[in-house]
Amino acid sequence: MTDHYPTARPTDATYLDEDLDLPTELLNTPWIDGHNHAHTLSYEDRERYALSGCAGMVMVSSGYHWTPYKPVRASDIRYLWDDAINRRAAIERNHFFEAKLGLGIHTGVRIEDPDAVLEAMDEYCELEEIAVVGETGVTPSQHIEAWDLDEQRAVVEAQMGIAADHDLPVILHTPNTSPPAKRSYRPELATPGYEKNPGLGTEPVIDGDNPALEAVKIDVAAARDAGLPEERVIASHVDENNTAYLMEETDCYLSYTIGHSWLVGVDAATVADAIDEYGPERIMIDTDCANVLRTDPYAIKRAMFELYRYGIDADDIRTVVWENPKRVLGFDG
Repeated sequence: MTDHYPTARPTDATYLDEDLDLPTELLNTPWIDGHNHAHTLSYEDRERYALSGCAGMVMVSSGYHWTPYKPVRASDIRYLWDDAINRRAAIERNHFFEAKLGLGIHTGVRIEDPDAVLEAMDEYCELEEIAVVGETGVTPSQHIEAWDLDEQRAVVEAQMGIAADHDLPVILHTPNTSPPAKRSYRPELATPGYEKNPGLGTEPVIDGDNPALEAVKIDVAAARDAGLPEERVIASHVDENNTAYLMEETDCYLSYTIGHSWLVGVDAATVADAIDEYGPERIMIDTDCANVLRTDPYAIKRAMFELYRYGIDADDIRTVVWENPKRVLGFDG
């Protein structure tokens, strides 16, 4: 760059005394979103993934939000799985990224007759397009009707056993501890951007000062009892409440959900801090984009630039957004 500018008076450019070695490779670094619900999004949202460099994604069909009936029946869960399977190939053809599926039983609402859908899961997991079991995991509080903790754990452990039998990883839904709101909304309006009735939540079925962390510990114990190696567990939605436990006391992978930072308070700075402290080898990021809340298909691409601005090396960013999910989730590339 020149150090002399024919400007009438000095500008900022005059005082720049070094050239920047910018990581232009980040413009074309491929990335994988290991946890979203993109089959519930619009065509345009999925196209945004493609335009911003998404090379692959896992579309998770486990989600009680899309079943209008409460409690949810086993047949409702099967419908969610079947709908995702029905649409996956067309989504892949339309947008060119590799589209895989996750299927599981979410415990955010009580499921009637879960054994019926567990019996079917084994056959579903033989499909090539199934990359992961989940999301699942013990949930401290349910929607509409509480689900006994022991029953939840049994359903979660059964899914982990099926995953172990098929050599599939499991996505854990780790409960977030959202930051305190600056001001409360009118209770009758709830939280804009999250199309759920939060006032219908039940009292927690987990006692103690930190039910969110306790739920994660119960899940890890269930994985051990099911014979599922901890390195096959992907703890999604991790935050500052459970990072130290997962990093220091387990071999699980940690996936930070940054697609709705406005709700859970987890963003690229959170991820950068974790990389600084623990390294990039067990860290991933996901968007959790879904049609029930305001999310951002560009979140991972934005985070790649933010991570570099926060001081994370380009090679470590590639490890987090590409190498780790590609290996753990079985993507080509």
